Amino acid sequence: MFLNKDAIAQNQKEIKLITLAPGHFHAALVQKNMYPEVSSDVHVYAPAGNDLDFHLQRIQGYNTRTDNATHWQEKVYTGNDYFEKMLADKAGNVVVIAGNNRIKADYLEKSIKAGFHVLADKPMIINEKDFDKLKRTFATAAQKNVLLYDIMTERYEITTMLQREFSRLPAAFGKLEKGTPENPAVTKESVHHFYKYVSGSVLTRPSWFMDVSQQGEGIVDVTTHLVDLIQWECFPEQIINYQQDIKINQARHWPTNMTLSQFKTITKTTGFPDYLKKDVVNDTLLKVFSNGEINYQIKGVHAKASVIWAYQAPEGGGDTHYSIMRGTKANLIIRQGAEQNYKPTLYIEPVNPTNNYEAELNKALTVMQKQYPGISLKQNSKGWEVEIPEKYKEGHEAHFGRVTEKYLQFLKQGKLPAWEVPNMIAKYYTTTQALKMATKNP
Repeated sequence: MFLNKDAIAQNQKEIKLITLAPGHFHAALVQKNMYPEVSSDVHVYAPAGNDLDFHLQRIQGYNTRTDNATHWQEKVYTGNDYFEKMLADKAGNVVVIAGNNRIKADYLEKSIKAGFHVLADKPMIINEKDFDKLKRTFATAAQKNVLLYDIMTERYEITTMLQREFSRLPAAFGKLEKGTPENPAVTKESVHHFYKYVSGSVLTRPSWFMDVSQQGEGIVDVTTHLVDLIQWECFPEQIINYQQDIKINQARHWPTNMTLSQFKTITKTTGFPDYLKKDVVNDTLLKVFSNGEINYQIKGVHAKASVIWAYQAPEGGGDTHYSIMRGTKANLIIRQGAEQNYKPTLYIEPVNPTNNYEAELNKALTVMQKQYPGISLKQNSKGWEVEIPEKYKEGHEAHFGRVTEKYLQFLKQGKLPAWEVPNMIAKYYTTTQALKMATKNP
């Protein structure tokens, strides 16, 4: 029996994806592009229902688009025993998990025990009780020689990348301040919206997305990105020991109010399900604890991370990010408001400028231009705006491909960088301990 060239090429591809219970649109975004080393056959194990239908529709949309169409072949199993069936079939070697967070810790633990690599959407866990389980799962992954990794897309946003790189140049930044609880050395704030467009269409959110016992509160969900960036930017490639290096000073949380009409619009359902009744006031107003703030110390540096959810963005706006790193020579600030046309923009604002600061900054820029050709500085009343060529400005959806490509590199190398696992553990310690504190002090 002879195989044709296409069949031989397919058999030689080492990576075969499995998608487990894709309840979040991030599961589909992993497949927005094809990858040379990944088989086009993807096995999906999930309960039948809207979550699965929406996922398959998104994949079909990628397969049928006019530009750069994908050619995924989704092979779907929907029995009630979908998880056990996935573990038994071993139809692939990398499990992509992006869905209901209430059961994610179990999915991670059992998938790793079964010998699968796992690429997981954030957050891996949403409460303190699952923290020890996550630590055990990482230990099992090391024993099984498989890679467990979470999808940190914000590391690939260009203004954040440049903020990190400029902070590593003492001529431009000086040293990172220690800060105080009242005036942290680093602050990150993220504003998100329930009503939003994804891949050109209004996103349909599952009803459980508004249930904090299933999706998680904002302080353990989106804040995962912010805590990750604080670690990644302030202490690049350094190991964070959560027992020694993290101290939570204060944490708080508060709800976003959502009307019944708004809920119906984004879920395409007829009303609040029973499991949300605990959070509903007067049968018409849902209170979602999607907002949170953490004020903490990391390796002696004071940091603040906060996430805010509104129902819908202002006209022309979208999800936004604010970030400041305070250095002894200058502050590196990302703003993304109306003044910036809701596009993230990086500024360098000197603290106490000396006569030769501009010359030193230009030397730093020359260093940066070797890595990022085309970037430049435009002076303003407070300092400088970093002008970034359009070729570097990828959208949020494209960052999922970047993370996946990086993960595929790790798989090829057979290991993660030494700092990644302890820093993931430190990150989830920070968010879950903050939630514990916030719920004690509403």
